[in-house]
Amino acid sequence: MNKKYFSEQSSQFAKIVEAFKGQKIAVIGHMRPDGDCIGSIVAVTRLLNSIGIQAVGVNRDPVPQSLRVFVGDTPLLLASELQSEGYLAVTVDCADYKRIGDRLMELFPEIELNIDHHISNKNYARNNIVIDSACATAEILAGFYLDNEYSFDACIAQNLYVGIATDTGQFRFPSTTQATFEIARQLCEHGANPASAALELYENESFEKIKLLQTFLGSLQMKFDNRVCIGLIKNGVYEDTGANVDDSEGLVDYARAIKGVDIGVLLEDRKGFLKGSLRAKNPFYRVDQVANLFNGGGHACAAGLNVEKSSIDEFLPKLLGAIKNHLDALGNP
Repeated sequence: MNKKYFSEQSSQFAKIVEAFKGQKIAVIGHMRPDGDCIGSIVAVTRLLNSIGIQAVGVNRDPVPQSLRVFVGDTPLLLASELQSEGYLAVTVDCADYKRIGDRLMELFPEIELNIDHHISNKNYARNNIVIDSACATAEILAGFYLDNEYSFDACIAQNLYVGIATDTGQFRFPSTTQATFEIARQLCEHGANPASAALELYENESFEKIKLLQTFLGSLQMKFDNRVCIGLIKNGVYEDTGANVDDSEGLVDYARAIKGVDIGVLLEDRKGFLKGSLRAKNPFYRVDQVANLFNGGGHACAAGLNVEKSSIDEFLPKLLGAIKNHLDALGNP
């Protein structure tokens, strides 16, 4: 008898999918999508289409350059291209309804199904399947597909693998478990190619991204007895380096990687708003709780926030103050 990864939730997923037959489904991810978001959108969209359910993937923002190769022939639209008539909405990897963006909120005032792994998920849909012990939404979906013995192609397997690999920092983060490796192995049996994924994700950087990394590393500051390292991307840096906003993905990990640092922070000016990324080495530090103070969220070791109508010079002291208070309240692990 095959092992069941998410027995109860897999059964719930199968029943909902069965009820989708005869419907049109829009599979939606969060704005500024990452590997888990795109991988999950592709995997759900392709699975539904393969069993005769008309589905299309949708996102407010374009697929990042590094992830486009994985999409293949999956029907994937920008929010501005979708006509919503007759569609039911499914969200993946989206902790907060607002993170689908204004256009999609207008088109879909109700969400039929919400599948996610964020501890901060707000359970905003008619049906919510949130497993915060999972390392990635892609891990949840892979478990569902394997548990229910769905037939799926190599493109789905590769996208689920990419979602898991990117959200675990290439299987380095504390969320990585034995089940994660077991699922990854089975995805390889279905056609996932780890070497090909790694080449596209980590060995194909633009020179402009390396220049952005150089600028980021030069901005690093140590705070609070060297327990916190923060790096900045200030206004004009993207223009000066020729990089784009997708190129900031993963930069915060350099701040966290420094010996003795408990929390790494990236704060960047995105023209009109600030984007903050928080990363911790130990889930004890619950960086999602810091992000929540600024209407953000995420995981115990990885969280984010957006701040409108502010500057780095204005907001940085507030963020540092919140982190210091958080550390003081926590003590030591």
